[in-house]
Formats: sequence, C-alpha cells, structure tokens
Amino acid sequence: MQTAQSQESIRFMSRYTGPSCKKCRKLDCKLFLKGTKCYTNCVIDKLAAVKVRGAKAGGKMRRAKVSEYGIRLQEKQKARLQSGMSEIPFRNMFDAAAKAEGQTGENFLRKLETRLDNVVRRLGFAVSLKAARQIVLHGYVTVNGKAVNVPSYQLRIGDKVSLDKALAENVQVKQGLTEAEKRNQRPSFLEYDAEKMTGKLLRWPDRAEMSYPVNEQLIVEYYSK
Repeated sequence: MQTAQSQESIRFMSRYTGPSCKKCRKLDCKLFLKGTKCYTNCVIDKLAAVKVRGAKAGGKMRRAKVSEYGIRLQEKQKARLQSGMSEIPFRNMFDAAAKAEGQTGENFLRKLETRLDNVVRRLGFAVSLKAARQIVLHGYVTVNGKAVNVPSYQLRIGDKVSLDKALAENVQVKQGLTEAEKRNQRPSFLEYDAEKMTGKLLRWPDRAEMSYPVNEQLIVEYYSK
C-alpha cells in the first residue's frame, strides 16, 4: 500500500494536465503558461487587485506560513511547471548542470532556456511553451537543416532553428510573431531572420535574459538536501 508521502511524490513526478491558471494560483506567481492571455486575462493580476482593495478597506489577507523546505520546493516547482517537464527529466537536467563548470543554478537555467521548445517560443514562432512543443512534435522545426521533433533537444551555440514556411499563415504562429514584435520579447542571444523564418543561438544567455522568474539558488539548496 502506498503511503501519503509516496503518493505525493508520484503526483509531482507526473506531468500536470489540469488548468494552467491553477498552477499560477497555487504558487502565487505568473508563469506565462497561456501565452498572450497571461497579459490580458491573468488570474494573478486579478487576485492582486482584490488584495489591494481589501487592504484599502482595512481588511487583512491571511496567508499560511511556509516552511524553509516549502519555500525551496515552491521555487523548484515554479521552474519545473513553467518548463513543462516531469520530475525525473527535470532532476536529471539539474544533475547534469551540477557536473558542469560554473555556477550550478545558472547552468541549470541556461539548459532550460536553450531547450528547443523554449527557443521556438522566444523566437515568436509560438504564443506559449505548450504551443511551441506541439510545433516541434509535429515536425515543423529543423535544426541546422535537419528535422528535430524532440522538444527537449539541447541547442548549442551556432545552431540555426528554422520553422516550416507552411506554417507562415498559421493563426497562432502569426499571433506569436506579432506579440514578439509588439512586446520586444526576443532576447539578444538569439538572432532572428523574419524573411527566412529562422533563428540562431549566438551565445549562451546571461542570467538577466532568462525567462524563468525563480531564485535558482533555492533550487540548488532543494536538491542539495
């Protein structure tokens, strides 16, 4: 018979398939899981507005105290849920980052940032990471001229990512490209060619350019215990 602790471990190891907004509400953090909707119809922004109104009315918002372990667990969950990864590959990626030279936390976020699905999203080919993963899985993306349908594929400096021009008129792709231009979301470590619909990884991203709103040191501490 499984204990409550083992059931909880299994739950965290599996990929979450419920409402995206529920993840953000639980962690009280915008994870931008629904693309453009996170800018216009975000539950976190609505809750923040409610808290402000309550404070102005003299009310108090009660919040359960979180343990030191819980704080580190939450930080790990933010990165894991935003990346769309299950626990085992997420931990394996962390272990690989820990063995590399340099700071473990920054190495880890760099690996998350330069996954193929995330680069497709940041180039503007998709409105969200989930949409980017679908594009990759269906074979619409090539790396250095070769088809790659593995969302977790780790890009290297100099790799060129291309989108099948058959998707040029796709509504979601056009929306993603428009939003990337509108919000100036393309980072400088990526080179983008609008005419050819390609992107290139010019260098490893700096910490300030990474799109994960986490304290990576807390993740390192979580896995160090």
